Amino acid sequence: MAPKRAHPISNTALAAAINQAGWTHAAVARHVNDISAENGVRLYYDRSTIGHWLTGTIPRPEGICAAVEAFRRRLHNPGLTPAGLGWPDVPTVPGPTDDPWQGDPVARLTALGEDDMLDRRTMLTASAFSLAGYTVPARRPLISSPRAGAREAGTGDVARIRATTRHFGELEDLYGGGHARRSVAAYLVHDVAPLLHGTIGRARPDLFRATAELVYLAAYMAMDDGVNGLAMRYYIQAVRLADEAGDRTLRATALRSMAVQARQLGHNREALALADAAASSLDSRGPQRTLAWITGMRAEAHAGVADRRDALALLRRAEAQLERADSLPETEWTGNYRRESFEHQSGLVLTQLGDHAAAARHYTASMSTRRPIERRTRALIGLRAAHAHLLAGDVDQAAATVLDLGADVQSISSARVRHEVRQIRAGWQPYRSSAHVAAADRVIANN
Repeated sequence: MAPKRAHPISNTALAAAINQAGWTHAAVARHVNDISAENGVRLYYDRSTIGHWLTGTIPRPEGICAAVEAFRRRLHNPGLTPAGLGWPDVPTVPGPTDDPWQGDPVARLTALGEDDMLDRRTMLTASAFSLAGYTVPARRPLISSPRAGAREAGTGDVARIRATTRHFGELEDLYGGGHARRSVAAYLVHDVAPLLHGTIGRARPDLFRATAELVYLAAYMAMDDGVNGLAMRYYIQAVRLADEAGDRTLRATALRSMAVQARQLGHNREALALADAAASSLDSRGPQRTLAWITGMRAEAHAGVADRRDALALLRRAEAQLERADSLPETEWTGNYRRESFEHQSGLVLTQLGDHAAAARHYTASMSTRRPIERRTRALIGLRAAHAHLLAGDVDQAAATVLDLGADVQSISSARVRHEVRQIRAGWQPYRSSAHVAAADRVIANN
């Protein structure tokens, strides 16, 4: 039942949308808060907030942005605008014509990098997450072309971009996506993007390939830092740059990581479509190690839609592909799927299928064989192992796993790590009287 109101409804467009959605005021607030969180911004709206909106209060731009996306999804209306909810248009709310798959990708990259150097509240409206971005169109040639007066890049520029990407990638795995993310954006905007308009000839494919790798890293860092709208748009431009370079493997890599993002945000059907699109990009003709990496993601996506049989069959196929794979050079850091990666993937699949004890064993096997430089990865997987132990009823082992992570968790800037911490701390609330649990809780309390 709708709450009694002291003031009459003046925003009839919003009232009509709420009625069409079949939501209570509390449900509207919950969905808006959830969508803002997808973009790394916390909003704390409640049912009374929605009541104020109905009587004429206009939300802040980030609230408008999140509300429009919530109703777009619920009403299956990707063309909905703020005006359709009775609010003034906010220029930065992505609209039906703001398709990140269209337009000059170099200009989009520059704008994304500049957004990335602003604060998160600005990015919620400038680069908001929208499910529409997960719809992958047919490949199109880029429209960018060399500009008069631009400096042409050569093999030295390509080598420098790749070396810088590796350096930032190592920092990301040591300290998390929130560390140095804006430095990556600044490098992309000021040093790399200007070269894309000035290069022709032999160096052009390698330049676009190297830039796609850097953009892929920027996307991964933004996703790890919880800024998912920005991450999605980076991933899309990585796909487009890979297409320009003619690199099917890199295209598949970016689509596969978009599937990871969709799965982590709970958009399971979109994750499945993206994982299948990644596989279709290679059509079984890529390196076996990369094929295994993508097959493992397909397994996870099928588990997300409760398709147990296909999930487990794909997981077995991924393991077989991995066993046949030749080693990739260490410089090939995208798609370099190893046994420890497969163990992590197995844990994710089994978590989705509800087999938490088995998932914990796979997470532990993955965590225990990680290299020292993979500190963020080890912390993330270790926390997932601890949560799996907790869900399986083994509270002491969950606490022991957290204690084993030591101070690593506290030194990492990662929204995904913080999410795992929140889940564990909520899960072991009933066991806080245990000295073992209390000691483990102190380790992660300040993350």
